[in-house]
Amino acid sequence: MAKKLIENVMHRFIPDPEVIKRHKSLQFLGEKLHDPNLWHLNRKSISMAFAIGLFFAWVPTPTQMAFAAAAAIYFRSNLPISVALVWVTNPLTMPPLFYFAYQVGLSVMNQPTQIDSEFSLDSVLSGLGDVWQPFLLGCFIMGVISATIGYFGMKGFWAYHVRKKWTTRHEKPRFSRHQIFHADVWRR
Repeated sequence: MAKKLIENVMHRFIPDPEVIKRHKSLQFLGEKLHDPNLWHLNRKSISMAFAIGLFFAWVPTPTQMAFAAAAAIYFRSNLPISVALVWVTNPLTMPPLFYFAYQVGLSVMNQPTQIDSEFSLDSVLSGLGDVWQPFLLGCFIMGVISATIGYFGMKGFWAYHVRKKWTTRHEKPRFSRHQIFHADVWRR
């Protein structure tokens, strides 16, 4: 059930792997793009894809997707899901999430808030020297926490659905050959 849902979403929104493999600008990767784990849905590749995508979502650079793609290829995880999960931090969610990461960094470093109440470009640029360390530390901490939750959450989600599938399979009534020809079965 979970695998079919993910496959349907992937087929709708993600280009065909063969098109990606033949793309001119990706030819420098060679045979690495032909690894089946980059494209198939299995417990290991999906769990690792969630870890990679959620970690790089917290990296405050415009090249998050490239980093996630490189990590997906290196760790042999599902490439489209790794890259898609980077968009957890999009232009709408980025300001509150990165401010939260900054607050986490401040609390870990045991520092008071250093942002002025007056918001202007000059105050941001002048205060950047004081802000970057707690901000990057908070982003790293939130990336590690998100990656860990994503990895073990997907492993647990996958295991839950496999167990559920097995229990429903064994709960279905089964009839022996002798019972099939018995009249009581046909009356139900």
